[in-house]
Amino acid sequence: MLRVLSIAGALLLSAASPLAAQLSLADALRTAESSAYANRIATAEASAQAAGLAAYRGILPTLRVEAGYLATNDPINAFGTTLRQRAITPADFDPARLNYPDAARAKMAGLVLEQPLLNADAWTGRRAAGAAANASEAMAAWTRTATSTDVIRAYYGATLAAERRATLAAALRAADAHVARAQALADTGMVTRADALLARVRAGEVRSQLLEAENDAAMATRGLATLLGADALAAPLPDALPASAAILAQAAADSAANAGAAIRADVTAATAAATATSADAWRARSLYLPRLNGFARYDWNDADAWFANQRAWTVGVMATWTPFAGASEISEVRSTNARADAATARREAAVANAALELERSHGRLQVAIARLGIAEDAVAQSAEAHRIVARKYDGGLATISELLEAAATETQSRLMLTMARYQLIDATAQRRVALGTDPRTLVALDAAPTTDSNR
Repeated sequence: MLRVLSIAGALLLSAASPLAAQLSLADALRTAESSAYANRIATAEASAQAAGLAAYRGILPTLRVEAGYLATNDPINAFGTTLRQRAITPADFDPARLNYPDAARAKMAGLVLEQPLLNADAWTGRRAAGAAANASEAMAAWTRTATSTDVIRAYYGATLAAERRATLAAALRAADAHVARAQALADTGMVTRADALLARVRAGEVRSQLLEAENDAAMATRGLATLLGADALAAPLPDALPASAAILAQAAADSAANAGAAIRADVTAATAAATATSADAWRARSLYLPRLNGFARYDWNDADAWFANQRAWTVGVMATWTPFAGASEISEVRSTNARADAATARREAAVANAALELERSHGRLQVAIARLGIAEDAVAQSAEAHRIVARKYDGGLATISELLEAAATETQSRLMLTMARYQLIDATAQRRVALGTDPRTLVALDAAPTTDSNR
């Protein structure tokens, strides 16, 4: 609940911006950075990976405190317990007492320090853990980039839906005007009643499309809110997409050649993951090497109290070597080698996929630029054609079918122009992702003027 309130508060602050109380793209991206579900998951997973210290278990020292109670009449343990308490007397060497001692009781306490000296698997494991943490952090960065791209697409997708709704609302007003015009001409006998009926049919079709557009706009806004991690947007969205010239200005720099592309975060993550699995494979092989560990003990033994009586210390170094421990090492070597091979293949695939997306985004951007130019011309031409046919219809030189067809063509061309502007924004964002740059720089479009495509 607190998170929802904080998100709503952040969005409410955006309402105080100079842009007429509208939610800007910068506000949406800023909210998504900390509140989008995908970003929160990726950040938490990266933090968990970075916080792992298990690899240091064979490197850093351990300090342990021990305390225990013992009661025994076992001959060896009883004599040893009494000896540790510094309580042995000549009488304790009596054979009968040695063979059948009274129960010895002790409260034992100790401090134990263990220091690994040479554990090859621990050091290679530490390298693997560090590379894995780097991979996780790079993947979190890639997730944030992908989320930013999704926010840009959803933000302008919702704006596209709103502009489509406005375009169809204008088309419905024009269709109603055609109905009135056809009915007036039919009343004077200049055209048949069929013209008025056909105009009403066309108006009904546009009204149906408008109802669908209104639902699409509501769902697009709801989808953006969900992507931002909120239940609803606290500020309205713009009514229209940025003007074509502003979008083209943003796309211009990205339509250059592919040279100079930066290394993408997903490639960095795949490379770090391959390094991690390779180091882990070396760790598995290191299990066959000898180990060298040091230790030190400081003990207290007393019959009545812990940490009392005379103290004793022990220091030492222990070398161990286990050349064969069943099939566990063999299995681990094989599995880590297989994982390293898979990670290498994923790294190569990430590099190849990045190169492919670089080429694909370039072509897609060029197509989107060309499509926008075609759509701009189509709107101008269809609007002029509609105007000419309307004048001809008023003069009795065109049929109602021609007039309705001209109106439908103009509406469709305006919808195509709106879609072309949206597709160019999307292509520009995808191009920046493919180039390894930040798609969030498209916030520059917040200050761009909008174009009323319904004029």
